Amino acid sequence: MSTLRGPQYLSEGLKLMLSPNLRLFVLLPLSVNILLFIGLIGFAVNEFNHWVDWLMPSLPSWLDFLEYILWPLFVALVLLILFFTFTLVANIIAAPFNGFLAEKVEVVVRGQDNFPAFSWGELMAMVPRTVGRELRKLAYFLPRMIGLFILSLIPGLNLIAAPLWLLFGIWMMAVQYIDYPADNHKLGWNEMLAWLREKRWQSLGFGGATYLALLVPGLNLLVMPAAVAGATLFWVREDGDKSLVR
Repeated sequence: MSTLRGPQYLSEGLKLMLSPNLRLFVLLPLSVNILLFIGLIGFAVNEFNHWVDWLMPSLPSWLDFLEYILWPLFVALVLLILFFTFTLVANIIAAPFNGFLAEKVEVVVRGQDNFPAFSWGELMAMVPRTVGRELRKLAYFLPRMIGLFILSLIPGLNLIAAPLWLLFGIWMMAVQYIDYPADNHKLGWNEMLAWLREKRWQSLGFGGATYLALLVPGLNLLVMPAAVAGATLFWVREDGDKSLVR
């Protein structure tokens, strides 16, 4: 099944990122990821209960028993919002490192190097393009996140917010990481989205596996470079290059 190929790419990406040729390029985004994760966890621990109480609807006394049912749902909602916030911030900061990692993974996978050699100057030269692309992703994600957040505040309708956040998060992971190899090959934003929609089930399988891995403490620190490597495998094996000659 095509859907099952997506999780396989992430698993192979995790193994590939541990290879000696890629360790330097993995350590850079991994260090950024760890620092941001520690900062976010510290902040979230202090504010978590406040956020849950703020989002929880006020119930009349005769419906107090529903709080035991709704509380886990709103805990999940806060976790989802934190997850998206962390992911967006981490990827904007780590974008140049991730772009460079995607290049080097492709070199290993294809066995040929058509990219510039590593240098700090080359890495800095990638910053405007990669950060610009991340801001383009933000422009795509943010209106949808705001819509879901507003839905989360509407009594009654907020009951469906958590599953919608989940579905959105899966698609977001596919777009976020597969865009790195696509951008390295100068594939336009709209063309990249169109290609992902053609590979919808593979994309959702990859995005779902990445999303679940990000929710596992400890493993989530390794997911960013593993997802970049897995997305590059996705691009190569699903013939992403063919989308360039349309």
